[in-house]
Amino acid sequence: MAPVPWHIVALRNDQGIVLRGFPFGEADRVVVLLSPNSGKVRAVAKGVRKTKSRFGGRLEPFTHVDLVVYEGRNLGTITQVSVIEAFPAVRADLDRVLAAGTMVEVADAITHEGEPALRAFLLLQRGLKALDAAPRHPDLVAAFLLKAAAVVGVAPAFDHCAGCGRREDLTRFSFAGGGVLCENDRIPGAIVLRPGLTGYLAGIASADLAALPASDPAFSGEAMGVTRRFIEYHLERRLASLTVDG
Repeated sequence: MAPVPWHIVALRNDQGIVLRGFPFGEADRVVVLLSPNSGKVRAVAKGVRKTKSRFGGRLEPFTHVDLVVYEGRNLGTITQVSVIEAFPAVRADLDRVLAAGTMVEVADAITHEGEPALRAFLLLQRGLKALDAAPRHPDLVAAFLLKAAAVVGVAPAFDHCAGCGRREDLTRFSFAGGGVLCENDRIPGAIVLRPGLTGYLAGIASADLAALPASDPAFSGEAMGVTRRFIEYHLERRLASLTVDG
């Protein structure tokens, strides 16, 4: 059988959610997307910074797109792109933009190029859908961060001691120790959470992003603070988007 022509092999169809982009040359932009099949994908969009770019606004952050990429030696080149979901309500509300910014920053941090990332992609897609469907739920970002921790295998324990597994006397919470701890397994740095907060965190961690339980102002802010510190500890980085949001 005759070999497949090289110019056919070099074209690849993919889909992804745009995470970010940065200028490349005078008129081009490198776009970073999260693909369920390929993980993070970096590709050049030629002429996208020109007023009459054929790509228009289809490669803006948060957009779910279908695209054709010409595989280059170092960077691929986007030759075709069509929008699957634009999430227009997210872009029309600064509060939702900030939340979406945190979601894409975390998705960017927990994925790698060339490694399939289906769970991270689906989590980001669900998060953006929830943001687009209704005003931002006070606990949506915290719930997203807890689910992102689960994707990378560091979900905090809330209903049993992360050290010994017991379900009683859970008085401490440790970022390094992986969640709640009993007094016997307390370690340096473990903090005391006020009564009710652990259960509140467990509730938002287990709920669907589109159907979170009603928020409680008495716990919501603290839940976000604990969740933020937990994910930042395990990512070993500060979340810039949350610094802006705060």
